[in-house]
Amino acid sequence: MSLDLSNYELLWPAELLASEGERILRTSDSSWADRATWLITEALAGTTAVADFKELPDHDPPTDDPWLSTTPGWGGRAGMGKREWFTGLVNRAGELRHATAPRPYWPQRRGSGLSHDGSTTRDTRRDFAQIVGEFEDKGYLVEVFGEECVDDHSELPDACEVIDRRLGIPDLWPLAPETWDEDTFYGLIEVFHDLVSRPRMRRYHRYSDCGHHYGEFHNGPARVLYRWKVNQLLRSAGIEYELATEGEDLGRLVAVTDDARSQLVHRTLTDSPSDTTAGVRHAIALFRSRDTSAEGKRSAIFNLARILEERRALIKEHLHTKDEGALFQIANNFDLRHSNAGQQREYDEAFLDWIFWWYLATVELTNRLIASRTPASALRINLESRVRNP
Repeated sequence: MSLDLSNYELLWPAELLASEGERILRTSDSSWADRATWLITEALAGTTAVADFKELPDHDPPTDDPWLSTTPGWGGRAGMGKREWFTGLVNRAGELRHATAPRPYWPQRRGSGLSHDGSTTRDTRRDFAQIVGEFEDKGYLVEVFGEECVDDHSELPDACEVIDRRLGIPDLWPLAPETWDEDTFYGLIEVFHDLVSRPRMRRYHRYSDCGHHYGEFHNGPARVLYRWKVNQLLRSAGIEYELATEGEDLGRLVAVTDDARSQLVHRTLTDSPSDTTAGVRHAIALFRSRDTSAEGKRSAIFNLARILEERRALIKEHLHTKDEGALFQIANNFDLRHSNAGQQREYDEAFLDWIFWWYLATVELTNRLIASRTPASALRINLESRVRNP
């Protein structure tokens, strides 16, 4: 019986559900079903999927059982046990649709809908505080803030001090978004990226109705989910920053670029040889920092130019002499690498953006040349095109 996914909606990136689910399926002890229940509770909207999972038998029925009912139930679960159902969900995570906000209702369509505070504009800072509140409710801050228990009278860490030690600003917990200036808001976005940690297990403490307690924390999946949610919020608010998903500046706010340049950054970070990885990571971090300056961009270009200088023989092998010379002429004759009276200094800062992406594209291309060792004739046209039209 094929699993029917039509009643389930994702609250997570599909890749994260798949990776965490695959980890659970590698677990052979009896707690795997509890872990799966917690994952489904977190990753899918509503209670439908959890209810479907709990109704299934603990063991998959034999497929040759003559008495097995063939009448499909909700979710196409007939004849399935918990592990088979969960395996199907994990393997087909990419087919699940994401939960979306409902279509606008009458007041919103007529422009008369108000937010809770009476304003007509969306408060991004309040929305961010709500995201953090959701992470807190699901135990993602327990590892750093601790949790109360009727059987444990230990003193909990001071959440204000935890944040203050990192950000240098006191009294930020509980969150009060109406008091934040822009630097505090952006700083908190970066701080909570480093604080969240996903509990892969939870148990309910019944004594005095104490509540859920969390354990087996891992910050990797938590930070993936946090970046995904916060970047969605920033994008919807029209804020031109996002949390970096890789590189030296992982988890820090960086300037948003188009998809093609984002893919170029990803390829260069992923494919650079070990002897140049640090230089590439540093150059990218310098260039796309939220508070980067013209000097920071020049430093980023300098780092890339140094890598290309080390590969000059390779570039000369695949380019005509004039093209190879032009590549380095810009770095040498403009105020980028060396400082002398003969250099060109009067040019728009947009020039720095252009030269950075040109050099980064050339680094990426030389990475591929090094990796493939393809004959020069096969890649000459591509390399010339990249240098002239980055």
